[in-house]
Amino acid sequence: MKQKFHYDTVTEAIANLKEQGFTLDFNLAENHLKAGEHSYPADEFEIVDQYRYEGASDPGDEATVYALASPSGQKGILVTGYGYSTDKESEETLKQLHYKYLKQND
Repeated sequence: MKQKFHYDTVTEAIANLKEQGFTLDFNLAENHLKAGEHSYPADEFEIVDQYRYEGASDPGDEATVYALASPSGQKGILVTGYGYSTDKESEETLKQLHYKYLKQND
């Protein structure tokens, strides 16, 4: 997987992705992406790009930034910590998004 850009920090990645139109701030809840009052089925989205960050000494600094887009034009950002999931369904949803991403980049 070749990233489109490289950002030194999570903050820099988020700022630049927002400039590229990824303006929704997603949270993953079971099989949906939530942004404010709106909820979107996660399977309607694809990972456009992803950026992984590893903390030098603190595992709490480990995160993945996902740039997500739907065919209907919604674009947003999901930030997750490594190994953290609120529930098994959310974890499975994230795996399915990764699977689609890997298939389109083969």
